[in-house]
Formats: sequence, structure tokens, C-alpha cells
Amino acid sequence: MNKRLITLTIALAGVAALASAQDKSKQPSTVVVPKKNTVSPKEAAAIKKIQDAKSPQEVIAAVDAFVTDFPDSTFKAPALYEAAEAADQARDYPKAVVYGEESIQADPMRFDAMLLVAGELAQHTGKNDLDKKEKLDKAQKYVNQALMLVPNATKPAANVSDADWEAFKKDKIAEAHKDLGLIATANNDFKTAAAEYKTAVDTEATPDIVLMARLGNAYNETKQYSEADAVLTKVLATPNLNPQVKAFVDQEEARAKRGLSGK
Repeated sequence: MNKRLITLTIALAGVAALASAQDKSKQPSTVVVPKKNTVSPKEAAAIKKIQDAKSPQEVIAAVDAFVTDFPDSTFKAPALYEAAEAADQARDYPKAVVYGEESIQADPMRFDAMLLVAGELAQHTGKNDLDKKEKLDKAQKYVNQALMLVPNATKPAANVSDADWEAFKKDKIAEAHKDLGLIATANNDFKTAAAEYKTAVDTEATPDIVLMARLGNAYNETKQYSEADAVLTKVLATPNLNPQVKAFVDQEEARAKRGLSGK
């Protein structure tokens, strides 16, 4: 399974209208499927339209239509989370936060939405923002809530293996520590950021290259040049490295080398 969080067909396990459309390559939903999950053919078709959307804009449009037509649906929260993910992919930070918080309002147990919103707030809060403390405090609150919820989260469907579910939860814990690192970075607390990024890298099933680059930067900021050099060297050895990531890592690696040489 890949890292995509939600698949509404798994969340709707048992709904005959969608069973044939299930995509088993997607990440399991964090939604606990209700015991009575019967939906009308119209609602099932609207959910399938979200799933089948090909672009972030199509996902958002399908979710907007779904929420308008089925405002009390059991699947409102996962649908809104899909819209938040789509907005994030489209690099529309404000909209990602709005949809993420609406998903949390619809289901206060949505730890995936909490982590998404926390990460967006941490990454897009400027050092001179008048509401900087308010936004970072909210991000911290969401991460803390998510870390309490993840360990005891219920497996969403019988066709999700125990191993896949545990790996999924482990990745969510890693994401929480990444968000804590982003919050610390926004507060210029690079010692804490380095510790949180390292925990995230060590916890992830497959370490994220951008996260490793952030770790290298945090090490440089705290003058841990040997540690920075080690992690950045690993990043640069990655095949087909994104040019923008490579440019950043090259810069940080040169900085680490200068630090090690005492120049």
C-alpha cells in the first residue's frame, strides 16, 4: 500500500454499489466504519465520484457537491479530508486548512486531518505574522491530540491487514514528529527541530527525502556538521533527486563541509 491516506471504498466496505470499484493499492482509511453503513444509491454514486476524480480541482468540486447534497452523511468527514488533501496537492494552503478543520469538526477523531492542518499551519506561518503564536499553538494542539489518538485507532475494515494498519499508524506517528519539527523550525528552535525530524526519519517505514533534507538543515543550524554531512550525503545519493531538493541539499552540504573544515 502507498502512503495515500484515504480510500472511500475501503471506508465503505460492504456497500455493494462500490465494492467492484475498490482500489487496493491505496492507503487504508482512518475512518471507523459504522455498524450501519447502508447508503442510498445516490449517495454511493456521489462518493464514487470523489474517488474517481482525476485532479485536485475535480476532487474538491465532487466533495463540495457531496457535502451540499448529503450534509448529515456518515462519510462527510472523510470526504472533507479528501478535499483538504486535494487542496494541499494544488498548493492552496488556506483552502487545505479550511477543509481540514471542517473534517475535524465533522469527526473530532480525525487525526489525519489534525496532522494535515498542523503541518500546513507550521509551514506557512511567517516569522512576522501577527497571529504567529495563535497559529503555532493551534498546530501544537492538533499534533498532541493526534499522538493521543493514533496508538488506539481502530482498524477501519477487515480487508486491511494488521501489518498494514500498524505500518500506517507508525507513519502517522512519524508525521506527527515531522509536524513538531516544523513548529519548532517556525519558532527558530532548531535543536528541538533536529530532534523531532530525526525521530520522524527513524520512525517512517520509508524515510522521506525532503524530511531528511530538513533534518540536515536543522543540524547545520545547531552546528552539528558531522551529523548534517552524514544525512545530506544519503539524500544526494538518492536516484532521480528532484532538482529543487537537490539544489537545497547541495547548499546545505556545502555548508556542512565548511563547518567541518572550520571555515
